Amino acid sequence: MVNFLIFGPPGSGKGTQSVKLAEKFNLAHLSTGDMLRAEIAAGTELGKKMSSIMSKGELVPDEVVIEMIAHKIDGTKDRAGFLFDGFPRTVAQTSALEKMLNERNMKIDSMLVLEVDHDELVKRLIARADLSGRPDDKDPAVIENRIDVYKDKTEPIINYCRERGIYQPVNGMGNIDDIFARLSGYVTKLVN
Repeated sequence: MVNFLIFGPPGSGKGTQSVKLAEKFNLAHLSTGDMLRAEIAAGTELGKKMSSIMSKGELVPDEVVIEMIAHKIDGTKDRAGFLFDGFPRTVAQTSALEKMLNERNMKIDSMLVLEVDHDELVKRLIARADLSGRPDDKDPAVIENRIDVYKDKTEPIINYCRERGIYQPVNGMGNIDDIFARLSGYVTKLVN
């Protein structure tokens, strides 16, 4: 199995690209936000635990998120690997993810980071707001804050992965197909 982290600032297209990569390379796309909502909707024990935590306005603890991911990995068959989208968000989460994967004789093979110019990110987010009706994507102050938070929170993870030799910057400029072709080139090297 080959496992990838996909990162990029808001508006970089990581969600769009994740779906395409998962389909092309038979990877399980693990979006923690989607997984949290699915566990709660299904009424699982884990979902009940998370719902109780979230109803108090608290963040779901790392160990609970790791447990949810482990459960999903253990229940997934016939895939070439996993594509982690939106997780990990901290170095501690990255370390916990590595530990859980190691227990399953797996590892993080590559951290793919979409690099997009600041002005392009803003342009994409405003365009996305028009398509999706998300008002937070239209407010320049909110956009700047989201980009700043990404930089502040992600930089340590990038350095952590760089030290492990798994960091892979990817040019995220251009159209969806061009970016997908670049990402596919990196994924192909590891999957085959």
